[in-house]
Amino acid sequence: MKISEAMTPNVRTVSPDQSILEAAKIMAEIDVGVVPVGEDDRLVGMLTDRDLAVRAVAQGRGSDTQVREVMTRDIKYCFEDEDTDHVAHNMGDQQIRRIPVVNREKRLVGILSLGDLALKEGPAPAGEALRGVARPGGIHCQSGDAHA
Repeated sequence: MKISEAMTPNVRTVSPDQSILEAAKIMAEIDVGVVPVGEDDRLVGMLTDRDLAVRAVAQGRGSDTQVREVMTRDIKYCFEDEDTDHVAHNMGDQQIRRIPVVNREKRLVGILSLGDLALKEGPAPAGEALRGVARPGGIHCQSGDAHA
């Protein structure tokens, strides 16, 4: 199955210039733990609930802090025409639960989660990815300097 058949299309994005308060409200409104950050029709980062906790709140940053100051810049993504088994394997290797989906022009077209994989493909690909995500990781790049 192709990613385009399993992904969630029409993903809401935030701007790097928005405040983390605005971004957090959007995340709460649509009940998600991650939102892509887009600028000039390009994916420039991802903002996660962990980014907000570790890079913003734990660092004493105010609610008016711009998203660009705390977002994750090292973006892992997949293409909409890739095979779900391949991407599930990569998600496990990279220990990520959700991945933005782009077309071959690298424009955001959706997002793929472990839940999407489980619903569309069944337990095998999602289980493989989850095994990778759940394994103990190494050093995490969540320090204040790692995202700059």
